[in-house]
Amino acid sequence: MIRNFLFSIFFYLGIFFISIVFLPSFFLPKKIVLFGGKLMGYWTEICLKFFLSTKIIIKGKENLITNEKFFIASSHQSMFETFFLQTIFNSPIFILKKELLKIPIFGWYLIKIGSISIDRGKTTKENLNFFEKISNLINKSSRPLIIFPQGTRLAPNDRSQFKKGVSRIYDELKIKCQPVAINSGNTWPKKQKLKPNLTITISILKPIEAGMDKEKFLEMLQNKIYAELDILN
Repeated sequence: MIRNFLFSIFFYLGIFFISIVFLPSFFLPKKIVLFGGKLMGYWTEICLKFFLSTKIIIKGKENLITNEKFFIASSHQSMFETFFLQTIFNSPIFILKKELLKIPIFGWYLIKIGSISIDRGKTTKENLNFFEKISNLINKSSRPLIIFPQGTRLAPNDRSQFKKGVSRIYDELKIKCQPVAINSGNTWPKKQKLKPNLTITISILKPIEAGMDKEKFLEMLQNKIYAELDILN
């Protein structure tokens, strides 16, 4: 109980402090804001290790894609991956709910770093151009796109079908996909108390080549990530 309290206090104070310190970066090059995002990732790691004795392991570093364009498809169980993956990959471009952009200060940062927003469950002019917008942005950027194909944070044992949007992105971009499996929900469950003395493993899986049928890609991606999560759990 006390460890959860201390973690929450220091973690959120740290995120708030970094946000305030980097406010002037809104008027500076984007790379300054992106560095602030990496600091938030490292701060998340520090707080988990210090207050909850969490061990963090990165598995499969040899599978990291280098020197070519790719996008990341990651399992999503907690807030952990939204912060920490920025320390592994080159400041990923996030696809997120449009409501997040309305959060004071934090939402401003999301806009500044070029996050892509979408109105879920709505048919709007902006959503109709969604995949074209992604393609144009990725073609011009050296940063990888990151998507959570489960659509929201799920419990560690939840094996819900992946959203079809990830297969449309794969088909549109025509670049490799870097699958990532993370068992963070065991330590940092959604809307529950954090659990100390556990291990979070980020497993970077072998890339999926471009050019597959999008339905076969979706099946392969889901099978690869869920099979790895079964091992990690």
